[in-house]
Parts: sequence; C-alpha cells; structure tokens
Amino acid sequence: MRADAWLWVARFFKTRGLAKQAIDGGKIDVNGGGCKPAKLLHAGDALKISRGEERLEVEVLALAVKRGPASVAQALYRESEASKLAREAQREQRRLVGVQAPRQRPDKHARRELRRLKDDPGRP
Repeated sequence: MRADAWLWVARFFKTRGLAKQAIDGGKIDVNGGGCKPAKLLHAGDALKISRGEERLEVEVLALAVKRGPASVAQALYRESEASKLAREAQREQRRLVGVQAPRQRPDKHARRELRRLKDDPGRP
C-alpha cells in the first residue's frame, strides 16, 4: 500500500493530499530513511511522523484497503513506548509552561491609543 494512502487510512492526516505534502516536506521517515508518497509500506515497517510539535514513532501492523472508523485505524499501527513517554513529557511541559496566546495585532482603538501615548511628549 502507498505511504500517503496508509497515513490517510490510519488517520494521521485528514486528507491524502496533506499526507503527500508531509512526505514531500520530509516529515515522514520509513525504516530510518526518507520516503516518497508512492513508497510501498509493508507490515513491520517503522515510521517516524512529525506533525507540528508532535513526534510519533509507529510500527505498521496491518494495511487496510479503505478508510474506516478511528477504532479500526488504531489497529493498523502500534506506537512505541519511547514515543508515548516523549509525547506525555512534552504535553506535561506545555501544561506547566502554559501555552501563550499568539501575539495579535492591535485593533483600531488600540492603535489610536498607542499613537496618542507615543506622540504626547508630556506623558511618562
């Protein structure tokens, strides 16, 4: 089965196109080497998957012809213990640090207030 199709069937990516983009972007390694979207996967292959900040190491247990429910998709692979522990540690680290909200541009009123503060030399 093609690597991009398996990643989609196993529900690592929402569409096959996104799986293909991840493979082309070097986010997927098969058996310690690079991967192309049409690479054939077999049971027993080891995959390293990077999605955003998340890193997964999985072993392919089975191949499926069509995409099914999540419970079926989870039976297609097994995540390594080291990968599970690393993801838990990362999740705990994010919880302790606290996820900061992304910086937003000031809106119209905030910009006017900033200009007023910067332009007034008498204000501290």
